[in-house]
Amino acid sequence: MAQTTQLSIPLPRSLDTRIYVHLTVKQKAIVLFLTTASADEAGTPTPLGSFVYALPDKYNPAQPLSTPLCTVEPTLEFTTRMAKLVARKTQLPTYVGSSVSFANTGLGGTVEEEMEAFKQAAGVVLSKLQHLTSASQPLADGNGSV
Repeated sequence: MAQTTQLSIPLPRSLDTRIYVHLTVKQKAIVLFLTTASADEAGTPTPLGSFVYALPDKYNPAQPLSTPLCTVEPTLEFTTRMAKLVARKTQLPTYVGSSVSFANTGLGGTVEEEMEAFKQAAGVVLSKLQHLTSASQPLADGNGSV
């Protein structure tokens, strides 16, 4: 049985752009899609972006394995980091598609803006996945890092 959650959060340092999250939790895998759209782009299709598969490494649980299935260079690093983070925290195979764009941020997508957006998106996703881990092991480590 799959459980699907859809939500949006504001893109940090942006006036009218939001990060849209579509999270599906299946019994043996997680599927996550992330994209951005501004208020005036709401009706237009967004390009696919990168699509990455990550799975926990039973020999080195702190470093999940990942492979890109579809690559679009501007979104690849963000997508890979998110896939590895979710796989590591949930210990489930994870598919992540992301076309998150930082073009509408205040400075056009600096490293700081990208890290802030990653932390915010990771925090929301991990809070929705909290039920997959035991109460003795909190899912979020506070900084959203891999």
